[in-house]
Amino acid sequence: MRDNITYCVILPAFNEARHLAAVVAGIPDWVDGIIVVDDASTDDTLDVARSLSDPRVQSVSNPRNLGVGGAMVTGYRAALDAGFDVVIKMDADGQMDPGELAELVRPIELGMADYVKGNRFRRSGRPATMPRRRWFGNIVLSFLTKVASGYWHVFDPQCGFLAITAPTLRRLKLDGIARDYFFENDMLIRLNVIDARVVDVATASLYGDETSYVRVGRVGWTFPPRLLRGFAWRFVRRHLMNDFGIIGLLTLAGLVLTLFGAVFGAYHWILSATSGVPATSGTVMIAVAPLILGIQMLLQALSIEVQSSAGAAETREFARMTQSIRKPPPANV
Repeated sequence: MRDNITYCVILPAFNEARHLAAVVAGIPDWVDGIIVVDDASTDDTLDVARSLSDPRVQSVSNPRNLGVGGAMVTGYRAALDAGFDVVIKMDADGQMDPGELAELVRPIELGMADYVKGNRFRRSGRPATMPRRRWFGNIVLSFLTKVASGYWHVFDPQCGFLAITAPTLRRLKLDGIARDYFFENDMLIRLNVIDARVVDVATASLYGDETSYVRVGRVGWTFPPRLLRGFAWRFVRRHLMNDFGIIGLLTLAGLVLTLFGAVFGAYHWILSATSGVPATSGTVMIAVAPLILGIQMLLQALSIEVQSSAGAAETREFARMTQSIRKPPPANV
């Protein structure tokens, strides 16, 4: 317990018998509970979890493999049932430094965030131990996830080092969360619908002999369509159903005007090309004016959403705080 807040770490584990004990041993004493979710492993992961002497450990087993998202939903439900205030996700393969848990949850303790995620790029760009293909794929997915989720200040969405408050978690519909490696992206999309404050925290990434089940090629062609659907779902829920405001109005009006200008202009361009009769200046203006105005409206809606990204100011403030703490004192002259 820290600051009268109870914490629980969830470790989704699939065939992590080699690393599990070491990861649990590294979790600091102020963490009140540890839930190991065995996702139908084919090795001794469940036996290792049950054999751990740490009284904080609770093991849960999925009867069939549900993916990291499915394992997290199982863990989230167990953590909520146990009454913890803050729930943290760590991978069970040792890629995350448990010594950074205190900094990860600090924005929540300060009342700055409802959801905190690690960012492996904030300190020094590409981590030296991160494979180049994964680094490049992460950059592309980061931009697409910004668009889909509306959290324009968030980077490195595939980082699985996460913390969320129990009240925020209860507001999410756990049954609808993606069950596979799209879990982290889907969480951001759903958090934006409820206007949760998301803060990015600089974290490290430790790569060793762990096995990665993420296939870059498969992610590259399956995630973009899902992000597009997520964007459409989020926009309708957030800006049309939950709160119809200036962003929704500008977007709808901009789409109508842009579509009208494009279709009207294309029709008369084809008509002019086939008949050999040039379009009049008035016809051209009827096409161009709505097109320009519509694009301007869409850009303005995008600008407003970027500026209103929930948690952006808190992320910048927390970054300044941590930088000032790490800054060495001036040398005596």
